[in-house]
Amino acid sequence: MSSKYFYPAIFEPEDTGYSVYIPDIPGCMTQGETLDEALEMAQEAIGLMLEDIDEQDYPIPSSPSDAHIEGKQFVVMVPFDKIAYDRKYNSKAVKKTLSIPAWLNELALKRNINFSNLLQNALMRELNV
Repeated sequence: MSSKYFYPAIFEPEDTGYSVYIPDIPGCMTQGETLDEALEMAQEAIGLMLEDIDEQDYPIPSSPSDAHIEGKQFVVMVPFDKIAYDRKYNSKAVKKTLSIPAWLNELALKRNINFSNLLQNALMRELNV
């Protein structure tokens, strides 16, 4: 399953900035003073709305042509990268217990190996992230 999604968002120019609504995610709306800020806020809003949902249950992004727009509104495809979002906002440490052979443990301790750092790096390499 991909960690990258592209949701159509309806941007509406306001007197100062833009309001943004993501129709595929009920209640997902935000705003920004500039177009760049509104886009960034839309990505964060999507992350907040999907944070407690299993990835397989994410709403399926619709086609931008399905969005109903009025007046000065326009559609922007907003990229959302689940892994990038989690790296930024969900980096709390989780304790894991593992087993390795005693001889390997002794050798690693003698060489001052940081087990947590080594495991993180190995997992990121293995998962291509």
